[in-house]
Amino acid sequence: MDYAILTGFVLVSGVVLAIVAQWKGWKPSLAVALAVGIGVRVLIMALSAVDTWQPVDFVNSFKPAGEAILAHRDPVLESNGGWHFLPTIPYMYGLLLWMNIPWEIAGRLVTVIADIILIPLVGKLAGGKDTGLRAFQYACNPLAVLVASVHGQVEPVSLVFGVAAFVVARNARTSRPVRNAIIAGLLMGLALCAKSWPIWLVPGMLLFLPDLRARAYAFFATGVAPIFFLATLPIGAGTSLAQLPEVIKTIGDVRPIIGEWGWTAVAVGGDWTLDAELARYGQWMIYGTLLVVLYLWRRADPIDLTTALLLAFMVVTPRLGAQYLMWFMPFLVARPTRFAWPAIIGTSTWAAVGYLYLTQFNNDRWWILHSPWAISSVVLLPILVAAMPWGRRRDTETSQVSSSLPASPVGASL
Repeated sequence: MDYAILTGFVLVSGVVLAIVAQWKGWKPSLAVALAVGIGVRVLIMALSAVDTWQPVDFVNSFKPAGEAILAHRDPVLESNGGWHFLPTIPYMYGLLLWMNIPWEIAGRLVTVIADIILIPLVGKLAGGKDTGLRAFQYACNPLAVLVASVHGQVEPVSLVFGVAAFVVARNARTSRPVRNAIIAGLLMGLALCAKSWPIWLVPGMLLFLPDLRARAYAFFATGVAPIFFLATLPIGAGTSLAQLPEVIKTIGDVRPIIGEWGWTAVAVGGDWTLDAELARYGQWMIYGTLLVVLYLWRRADPIDLTTALLLAFMVVTPRLGAQYLMWFMPFLVARPTRFAWPAIIGTSTWAAVGYLYLTQFNNDRWWILHSPWAISSVVLLPILVAAMPWGRRRDTETSQVSSSLPASPVGASL
C-alpha cells in the first residue's frame, strides 16, 4: 500500500478527535459530523483508488460480479466463485461500470456513500442529547473508513439499511405501528440483499415492535426484497431457470475457510485453511452462543441485544474477515459500554495492521507475517466480551414506560 503512513495519520487523528469530543463533552452538529465523515472517506477513497495495491477480492471477486451484469451474465456463477450473495450490489457495480467510471472508484463509491449515510443514522439510533456526538464519533471511526474507502467491502450497505430498519421499528412504538413495521421489514430485507449476515439483526428489529401483529408484518416484509432480487436474475443477469437452483445453493453455502481470526487461528497456526470439521464445529458454537445471548438479553433494549449478539459472534466465529468487525460498530458507537473504546481501538488497530502494514510486503514475506497477525487476534476476544452490555440486560426505561401505560389495550392503527 503506497499511502499507508498518510492513511494511518488520518485514522489516528480521527480516533483522537472522537475521544476528545467525548472527554470534553462536545456536541458537534450534524453538519460538522458529515463534513468530517465525507472529507475523511473521500480522501482515503481517492488515495486507495490510485494506489498500486488493490485488495484481492475487490479485483478478483467484486469486479467480475459487476462485469458479469454488464455482459448480462449471472454474477454468482460468473465471478470466479467470489460472489456468494444476491445480485443487488452487482447491479450497482454494473451501472457504474456502464457509466465508464473507473473500477477503482466505482467499486468503492457504493460503500462510501452508504457509510456517509450511516453517520446521521447512527446519531438517530443513539437519540437524545448524544445524537450529534455519536454521529461525529462514527464519522471518525477508523474501521468504517478502512472497510468502506480502502477495501470497498459492502458491509456499510447492509448496515445502512439495517440501522435504518431499527430507527423505523423504534418509531412503531409511538406511531403507526403496522406501517412502520412493514417499512422496517422492507429495509431489513434490503440489508439482506447486500449480504446474508444481517439475519442476526432481525431479532433486535422485531423486539422494537410493539406487538405480535406488527412483528408478523415486519417478518414477512423482510422476505420481499430478497425474493424480488432473486426473481430478477433471469431478466437482469440472463440466468436461466435451470441455473437458479445452483445459484441458490451457492448463495447458501458457507465456505469452510478458517485460520484468520480467534481460536481457529491458534488451532491452525494462523494460516488460511479449508477445514470443514472445524468450520462445522464453529457454526454450532455460534448457534449455541447466540441462543444463550438471546436468553440473557431478552429483556434488554434491542440495540443492546444486537450489540451483545454481534460481539458474541466475533468471539466464537471460526472464520472472519476484517470487515466483519464493522458489524457491531454502529450499535456500539450509538450506545457505548464501558469497554466500547478499547474494543473499537483494538479491532481497528488489528485491522489496520492487515490493511496498512502487511500490504507493504510481497507474497512470501506477507505469509510469514500473516500468521502471527492472525494469532494475535485472540488478545481481542476478552476485550470484546468485556465490551458487551452486561449491565444493561434489562431495558429499565422501557419497563418504566410499560408500567405507566393504561391497563386497557389501545388499538393499533396503520
